[in-house]
Amino acid sequence: MGVRHLILGIETSCDETAAAVVGRDDGGCPIILSSIILSQIDAHKEFGGVVPEIAARAHLSALDYLIEKAIDDAGCRLDDLSAIAVTAGPGLIGGLMVGLMTAKGLAASIGKPLLCINHLEGHALTARLTDNISFPYLLLLVSGGHTQILLVNGLGDYQRWASTIDDALGEAFDKTAKLLSLGFPGGPMVEKAALAGDGKRFNFPQPLKGKDTLNFSFSGLKTAVRIAAQGLAPLSESDIADICASFQNAVAAVLVNRLNRSMDIFEVEHSSADKNLVVAGGVAANLYLRGEISQLCEECGWNLIAPALELCGDNAAMIAWAGLERFEAGEVSAMDFAPRSRWPLDETSASLLGSGRRGAKA
Repeated sequence: MGVRHLILGIETSCDETAAAVVGRDDGGCPIILSSIILSQIDAHKEFGGVVPEIAARAHLSALDYLIEKAIDDAGCRLDDLSAIAVTAGPGLIGGLMVGLMTAKGLAASIGKPLLCINHLEGHALTARLTDNISFPYLLLLVSGGHTQILLVNGLGDYQRWASTIDDALGEAFDKTAKLLSLGFPGGPMVEKAALAGDGKRFNFPQPLKGKDTLNFSFSGLKTAVRIAAQGLAPLSESDIADICASFQNAVAAVLVNRLNRSMDIFEVEHSSADKNLVVAGGVAANLYLRGEISQLCEECGWNLIAPALELCGDNAAMIAWAGLERFEAGEVSAMDFAPRSRWPLDETSASLLGSGRRGAKA
């Protein structure tokens, strides 16, 4: 089987160092030839969060080896590549610089085009890599720094319908885990604790419920969790499990409410389009939330497309794929492209916290 349009992807925006090779097979279908992710969880665990300087140094020490391994695992040579794709933002500026400078040097040395990719676009297009779906589709992007609902009209054509006005959902999970001393990373810890909990014990608020908006707010929910925990201190294991389960229930109710309304709007504005809802980003790995959203889609006659768990978090396969789509559109990035700590997918909408715009939380 032949493979064409081989793209090397590099991802260093936060605390995963990743490299991957993606292409198309003879039939034009996307194929992941290699995907390697090196986690830095152990390096940051004692600090309870990602330390940018430590992350950048770890990227620097590991990236060359990961690129070499990704090329070897793909069974190709550097000369076989069509282009080099790299995350250029948003993210931690030190990590972005490591990946971008490495990609620039490699592209220049082998005479291949450079493609500077928006990390969020990588998440947004992953469903086209895994499920080969067509535009347009509805996207729920949920990660440590972003909670957004977007209309994906086409490559580079994204309309943000909703964002968070305070904390992103991933932040709310992390802060809840920290409050309950569950450890790092917070999201998986909360999900694990919730498995043994009673989700109906605490009637936590569902922020902005009943308001005429698709936007999200999670700071009030986070405050309610803190008040409940303080009122029960010292907490037993069952208390912690019940708080986590009740927290997840409230989050799921908010997501289902906003998505249901967004799906109604999509059906009116795009009546002839396939009814595809894509869920992407690190929080999309939460199986409870997936289950609740899946039930909504089943009830409404929609298709839920959620990536495999290894493609929910930060990875280079999604960057390589976004690069492949850009390459096939005839695009090439300039060698003086600078890393961007903030880089919204939709640069036309008004700034909100969580939109990815400078001055907003990325």
